[in-house]
Amino acid sequence: MKLDTMMQELEALGKERTKKIYMSNGAKEPVFGVTIGSMKPYVKQIKIDQELAEQLYATGNYDAMYFAGIIADPKAMTEEDYDRWMEQAYFYMISDYVVAVTLAESDIAQEVSDKWIASSEDLKMSAGWHCYCWLLGNRKDEEFSKEKLLYMLEYVKQNIHQAPQRTQVAMNNFVMTVGVSFKPLHEKAMQIANEIGPIKTKREGKKPGELHAYAEIEKQVEKGRIGFKRKYVRC
Repeated sequence: MKLDTMMQELEALGKERTKKIYMSNGAKEPVFGVTIGSMKPYVKQIKIDQELAEQLYATGNYDAMYFAGIIADPKAMTEEDYDRWMEQAYFYMISDYVVAVTLAESDIAQEVSDKWIASSEDLKMSAGWHCYCWLLGNRKDEEFSKEKLLYMLEYVKQNIHQAPQRTQVAMNNFVMTVGVSFKPLHEKAMQIANEIGPIKTKREGKKPGELHAYAEIEKQVEKGRIGFKRKYVRC
């Protein structure tokens, strides 16, 4: 499918109510307001098309950028490609749920994520931590270094309360994901989550919220979901 045709299809799928939700979370024009569910028939039709994905992402349209992540070929993208996408990710719904998710299906996911975590830039750090969440929730425990993840847990404990807002959320999610999806460090993640305590969240125009990794891990313990792995990362 050509770019112009795909953009027309996406625009036709847009809903004003969905657009308002996206924009309330930080999306900026151009945005159509397309739900993920309504994109799925096109995913089945197109499957993987890296050329079209690059063209869609370059439009700066939020819906097109999201769809680009679904049809991209993660293993065909280089570190430079991911860095370029990250530079164009202007808010967390792109950095965490498009770029980080796509990266999580590549062979260079940990290396790129490590670099972003060390960047001191909020959206990059958030994407790096979230990529680990996607990885841990999908890949076998044997693919990770227990020592490295332990170091990362300790790093979160020492730095989360001083981190920027989006990075705080991502770090909290990382601790929760280790506690749920990486069995070898379940108990340690529970301990550190308890020591960290609740994380306050603030977003413009919204009431302050609170996140607590310990409480979320406990919920999954009660449901018998420790060791949970999802079959797919992307939609």
